[in-house]
Amino acid sequence: MAGKGKSSAKRIAYQEFGSPDNSSALERGVPDLPPDRQDLRIQTTRSGRKGKTVTIITGFQHKPETLSKLLKQLKAKCGAGGTVKDNSLELQGDRKQQLLEIVTKLGYKAKISGG
Repeated sequence: MAGKGKSSAKRIAYQEFGSPDNSSALERGVPDLPPDRQDLRIQTTRSGRKGKTVTIITGFQHKPETLSKLLKQLKAKCGAGGTVKDNSLELQGDRKQQLLEIVTKLGYKAKISGG
C-alpha cells in the first residue's frame, strides 16, 4: 500500500495552466456605482442596542474605502458618531430627515423606510 498516510487532497492529476490556488478568481468584485445609480433606505432602530437609537442607511454599492470616506463626511455634518457595518452606515441618534437631505445633496436616491 504505497502512499499510505500521505494527503491526497493536494495531489494534482492534471493542470493545464495557472496555479492551483485560484482564490483570487473566486473573489467577488464589489461594484463602485455612482451615487445617482444607487437606491438607499434610511431607517431608525433601537433593537439590540440597549435602548439607544441609531439611524441606519442601507443599499450602498461601494468599496469599503469609499464607505468610510462617506461616513466621515456624514459624521462631521451631523455631529454624531457612527460606524460601517455590512455595507451599511450606522449613525448615532434619530437623524432620518437630516441624513435624507445630506445624501440627496450628494446625489444619491434615498427614501425613509419604516415608521
